[in-house]
Amino acid sequence: MLKVSLVALGAAALCVASLAGASAANRRVDIVNNTGMVISEFYASNTGSDNWEEDILGRDVIADGETFDINIDDGTGKCRFDFKAVFDNGKSLVRNNINVCQISTFTYTR
Repeated sequence: MLKVSLVALGAAALCVASLAGASAANRRVDIVNNTGMVISEFYASNTGSDNWEEDILGRDVIADGETFDINIDDGTGKCRFDFKAVFDNGKSLVRNNINVCQISTFTYTR
């Protein structure tokens, strides 16, 4: 009986450790703009969410050829996010299901 309890305890500890590792993952992503246009707004929301929240850039923009470092961590511990870039001409481009725990750079192209 003691062996079973120790095995179960060890398995539970491994589960907790892997969850802690995922929530501690780096979620900083360099957004690269190679579109020929200015990105005037940028949003990132958990995949499956119906709300884009606030514009992450605020008063900043990402000019063509520029890179902007963004911390995508919203405190939920999730890794999968949808990105929405809004350009200075009013058009937008959405990219879904981006794993921000596995990438460090995301490039928008024409």
